[in-house]
Amino acid sequence: MTQEEVKSLFSSIGDVESCKLIRDKVTGQSLGYGFVNYHRPEDAEKAINTFNGLRLQNKTIKVSFARPSSDAIKGANLYVSGLSKSMTQQDLENLFNAYGQIITSRILCDNITGLSKGVGFIRFDQRSEAERAIQQLNGTTPKGASEPITVKFANNPSNNINKAIPPLAAYLTPTPNLRRFPPGPIHPLSGRFSRYSPLTGDLGSSVLSANAINGSGWCIFVYNLAPETEENVLWQLFGPFGAVQSVKVIKDLQTNKCKGFGFVTMTNYDEAVVAVQSLNGYTLGNRVLQVSFKTNNTKSKAN
Repeated sequence: MTQEEVKSLFSSIGDVESCKLIRDKVTGQSLGYGFVNYHRPEDAEKAINTFNGLRLQNKTIKVSFARPSSDAIKGANLYVSGLSKSMTQQDLENLFNAYGQIITSRILCDNITGLSKGVGFIRFDQRSEAERAIQQLNGTTPKGASEPITVKFANNPSNNINKAIPPLAAYLTPTPNLRRFPPGPIHPLSGRFSRYSPLTGDLGSSVLSANAINGSGWCIFVYNLAPETEENVLWQLFGPFGAVQSVKVIKDLQTNKCKGFGFVTMTNYDEAVVAVQSLNGYTLGNRVLQVSFKTNNTKSKAN
């Protein structure tokens, strides 16, 4: 969406004083969020009631009052695993709402089947509320469930990335049950499999390390791309999962063909986890993608 489209949408509620869509300072690409100021407080409240949860194209938008940043509200996002596959998002909120005000909640679902993956996120208003929920719920078995759940802070990658993301090595050999993208503009890519291996090549042997954060965003390593792959393909692949800051396809300087891998930087950790889980093992053209968080060993390749 353009800034003008955002302003037009929210102007349908009332007089907008200002509207700002946040963009990457280098690429100018939208980061997927923005701010709208209304002249009247009641219009702001009406906009929240009207647009929060609205489905726009392939995204469900979140609309809420903006809050000044402070230590009290930072790090209030929880990662929850071991959930019953029958648990709904409302069930998840019911489990956690006794510990504070829930800002957002999400259960990760398989893109094809729509079934729960048994993993979810809860973001509280205050970090103290999140801490209280961890103390009370981590290791407990919810009513109607047979297994205990794990509740941790979502913004600490060492706590949960290796548990949340299947090992990259699991996708180094073909499997018969790989999910496929529906036919579309990104599907017809073809070409022979590259001989480059992320586990044995010049990127080192610690691709699965949990050290994934890259300064202003979360950098994701995408391997086994076809030689014809252009950067717009990665935008199309990762865009539906959240705000993408940048993409980079690594090309051979002589042939200008993709060398089989690239990098995607996403703004939001939760969305990056969903993207990795959803795209790792997907078939693009006739190639099985291997998707994981980038490590320190790959930083020089991304720049």
